[in-house]
Formats: sequence, C-alpha cells, structure tokens
Amino acid sequence: MSRTVKEFFTKTPNSKFMKIPVVRIIALILIDTITCLVCSFLPLYLRYDFRFSDIEPRFLQVYTASLIPFLLITLACLAVGGLYNSVWRYASANELVKIIVFTSLAAVLIFIETRLTHHYLPRSYYPLYWVFMSIATCVVRFGYRILRLINEKRKDLFSHSDISNVMVIGAGAAGNMILREIESSRYLALTAKCIIDDNPGCHGKKMRGVPIVGDRDDLPEAVKKYKIDEIIFAIPSASVQTRKEILEIAKETGCKLRTLPGMYQLIKGDVSVAKLKDVDIEDLLGREPVQINNEDVLQMVQGKTVLVTGGGGSIGSELCRQIAAHEPAQLIIFDIYENNAYDIQQELIRKYPHLNLVVLIGSVRNTARVNALFETYHPDIVYHAAAHKHVPLMEFSPNEAVKNNVLGTLKCAQAADKYGTDRFVLISTDKAVNPTNVMGASKRICEMIIQMMNVHSKTNYVAVRFGNVLGSNGSVIPLFKQQIAEGGPVTVTDPEVIRYFMSIPEAVSLVLQAGAYAKGGEIFVLDMGKPMKIVDLAENLIKLSGYKVGEDIKIEFIGMRPGEKMYEELLLDAEGLKQTENELIYIGEPIPFDEEQFRSQLAKLEAAAEEEKEDIRPLIRDIVPTYHWEKEEEKA
Repeated sequence: MSRTVKEFFTKTPNSKFMKIPVVRIIALILIDTITCLVCSFLPLYLRYDFRFSDIEPRFLQVYTASLIPFLLITLACLAVGGLYNSVWRYASANELVKIIVFTSLAAVLIFIETRLTHHYLPRSYYPLYWVFMSIATCVVRFGYRILRLINEKRKDLFSHSDISNVMVIGAGAAGNMILREIESSRYLALTAKCIIDDNPGCHGKKMRGVPIVGDRDDLPEAVKKYKIDEIIFAIPSASVQTRKEILEIAKETGCKLRTLPGMYQLIKGDVSVAKLKDVDIEDLLGREPVQINNEDVLQMVQGKTVLVTGGGGSIGSELCRQIAAHEPAQLIIFDIYENNAYDIQQELIRKYPHLNLVVLIGSVRNTARVNALFETYHPDIVYHAAAHKHVPLMEFSPNEAVKNNVLGTLKCAQAADKYGTDRFVLISTDKAVNPTNVMGASKRICEMIIQMMNVHSKTNYVAVRFGNVLGSNGSVIPLFKQQIAEGGPVTVTDPEVIRYFMSIPEAVSLVLQAGAYAKGGEIFVLDMGKPMKIVDLAENLIKLSGYKVGEDIKIEFIGMRPGEKMYEELLLDAEGLKQTENELIYIGEPIPFDEEQFRSQLAKLEAAAEEEKEDIRPLIRDIVPTYHWEKEEEKA
C-alpha cells in the first residue's frame, strides 16, 4: 500500500477523514465477492429446476464469460452506495433502502452489459439475480449487526448485576425511539419487557419484538407478570388529565417512574433515555398548562428596564428567566444573597448572551442603597419579590419580618414613585388573607402600602396574590424529598391540612400576565385550582420514589407549627371578585382604610421593629384587624 493511501486510512479523528477500518472493508469485499459468485449462478440453477445437467451449454458459456464483469459491476454499485463505510452495528431502514436501490442498479447494469456484449441470458435471470443479491447482502450486513448486539447483550448480562426490567407506556413514535435506544445501546442496564397502550387495535402485537400486553387497566398485572422495575411514560401528546390518570395507576405499583418532558422532544427527534425525567408531583396535579397572552407581556416588557428585587429566589429567578425571554432593554437583579444571584446570573448569561443584565447585591431595607439603584437605572417596571416567607421562622423573628417585608416594600415603593417607575408589582401570598402568622400579616400590610401609594403616585402599583408553589425554597416538596432520601419518616403537621399548589413557572407566567393588566391599585388573585391535602402530597411523593407508604417510608404527624392554619384563603370576605381576560386571574376589590391612621400606625411599627420591641404583634394587629395569633386566642 502506498504512503498516500496508507495515510488516508489512518487519519486521526481530528483530521479531515476519520480512521477507516481497512480490515473490515476488505472482509466485506471478500464476502460480497463470494456472495456475488453464488447469486450469479443461482438464477440459472433455479431456472432449470436445480439440475446442473439440464442447463443449456450456451448459457453456461455466457455465465463464465460474464462472471468478472458481473462481479465488478456489483462491487462498484455497492461501493458507490456507501455500503462499505456504514457503521453496520447501527444499521437501520436507511441502510436497507440503500441495499435495495444499489443491488437494483447492479441488476440493471448487468442487463445492459449483456445486451451490449450480446451475451444473452434467460429473461428471468436478472430479477432473480436482484432478489438473491439483495437478500444475501441484507443477511450479511444485518447479520453482522445482530451478532454484535447479541454479543454485547451477553457481555452486559455478566457486567451488569442490576439490569432493570422496563415497561413502556405508549406504542407510538416516542415509545419506538425509547425501545430502539434500549435495544441498541450497550451502556443502558435496561431490558424492555412489555408495552401498555390504550389502543385496543395494537393489543397482542409486538413493537421491536416487545409485546403490547394491554391498556392502563392491565398495568398492575403486567408489572407483576414481567417483574417490572421501571415504567417509562412515552406519550408526550397525552392530555394532562390522561397523563394524571395513567400515572396515578402506575405510582401504585412501586416501580420507578420516568417520563418524556413533552411534545417538543418528539418533534425535534430528541427522544432518548437521557432525556427522560423522573415523574414529579406536578404530573399528578391534573391541571391543563396555564395559557397566557404572550403578546401582552411582550408589549409590557420589550424594550423596558425591568428590576426584580429578590431576583435570586425561587419566584424571583423564574421571573428573571421569563422576562429575559421577552427582550427587555435591561434586566436588573437585586438580591442580598450573592450565591443565588450568581447562579441566576450565570444561567441567563449562557441562555441569553446578548441580554443587558445587571446583577446587584444589597438589601431592600437599606434606603440609601435602594434610592441609589433607582436613581442610577430608572427602572420602568419593578417586580418586588424580596421577602422573608418562612412562616415558622418569622414567628420567632417578627421584627425581621416587619423590617424586610413591610419596610423593604415601603422603601422600594417610595423609590419607584420618586424616580418615575411606570409599574410596580408586589408578589403577595394567600397567607395575607385572615392571617394567623406574622409573615402573612406583614404581607397584608404590604398590600395596604401598595393601595396607599397608588392613590398619590403616577406609578401603577398592584399586588399579585397566590398560594404555595411546588419546589420553591422552603416548601414542603424539597423537605419531603430529603426525608424520603434519608429513609423517612416524612413529617406532616396534620392529616387534615390542605393547601393550594401551582408550579413556579405557571405562577410566574400569571404574575407577568397580571402585571400587563395592571391599571393601578388592584390586588390580583390567581386561581390555584383545587386544594390538596398535604398528607396526600406526601403519600404521592413516597410512591413516586418507588416506596410503599407505611412499610418502606412512614408518615409521622407532628402537630401544627406556630402560625400555621388548617387551610389557606385567597380572598377576604369584603374584597369580592372581578373577572379578567384570563380565566385564571381575578381582581379583588380593594378594602378602603383610613390612610392617615395607617401612616401613623406604620411609623409606630417601624420604630418598634428598629428598637427590637419584644412583642410587636399587637401593633401588627392594630393595622390588620383580621390578624389572629395563638397566644391572643388562648387569652380569649
């Protein structure tokens, strides 16, 4: 082999040509040569009923004379078709089509060659040659693939002691892609055992050799029969309700549950085991995705300077993500916790490299810092998410709740008025309604500050009130997951406690939409759907983690914590409701109050907080008459 040819076959992966396995190509050529010799004689042999003595001598002479041209034509066609440099371990329908096309081409060229050289053969010879050559080439190529797969799976059986038996839910395109990867990859310790699909027309059939054994009602029985360890939900097009119903059945089996994120992966052809995510509690809420008018949000945010206080927190960081996607002129993140601020900063830099992003560290309590921020950047829109929100912690540090929540809101709201902010959106909570804790009462005062500021300012001040968000910092979901990971028990305050839940992205989407509706002074209330018992949430998480409630992981009731109540409300009795264009967003009618008295009470509250007064609750109660706390009730 010359030096030039040798270099071509031994280029490194970083060079123009990848290294080509010469030995494998030579072996394939030799096999194809033998195959061609056999397949070129078989049509004559078959034509004369497998009796060599009956073959006419003239056809034998033509066959002998044409053997070399036939061989060269066939090998050349296979080479042109790329059948010597395909990776046959991953051969698919594409390679099958190539084989059929280029063996057909070889048969046509052989026909032409015999006509041009007057070497006539029986008319049946040419189609028979094509059939034999196509079959033989497929057997050689795909037989190689099958042998490799068998060998690798055999090795995997010995190398993997923890191979999981898998059930796939969904006999569609996504399910097929998952099965194909499980079948072809040597790195997945998975074996597909059965498929569940609600379409009765496919029951009893097989997909990629895996039986389709029934519909959702047959799922528990199939798990036992096939000893399933893991269930993969592969119906990205399923409605939220269908997904919930099927996963409710699947979670009772004790198997690990995984699912595809959504239709986007299927459309992009980006379906793989690596893209699967664990089934989470959001999948069991059974609520259709929140729809917002992106055009309204875009018109509000696009080209504007937007400030998010508490921008590193759960709600604040998601606000930043969604605002960044709507092309603001500048996005300012203001947070006292540098690690949180850094994390969202780096995420946004990676995702939106052209975003004009400013990240500032500071406290909303600091009047000078807040005023300097507004004076420097003159934000058009402010989303005020900075707050202390942990109910039990604030019960033991009520002065800090007042300083951060109440006074922080007041200082930001006053700066917005002073420096000409167009819109100020307060993130509030359902705990502000008939509060039984300091955190909720402090948030009610914040809402009153917003109402007061709106009367005297050109800035439109609004508040958005919603319940618990799944997975937010300090929420029950991360706590339950940690307790499950540690083997339990999972602690629940009371079996009758209920809460409203919404995912962080959908809550933030509605906040943005409500902000777009703002005309000033409104308290927007988000429809949180049906409330859910905390104990049901705990049980679902235990089951989704593959454990049995009460056996593997126990639930322990620890009693109500300070400031907690059995259920949350989203509306005060006197507020009433008005519908907006979005059926999930309502407007609560503001409750009037004496502004002069409120200002005086606010000044007393500020002084008491700064002086670290021992019990500030009576002062809070003077401002929020609906506020009740445990000690007060005990005295009564």
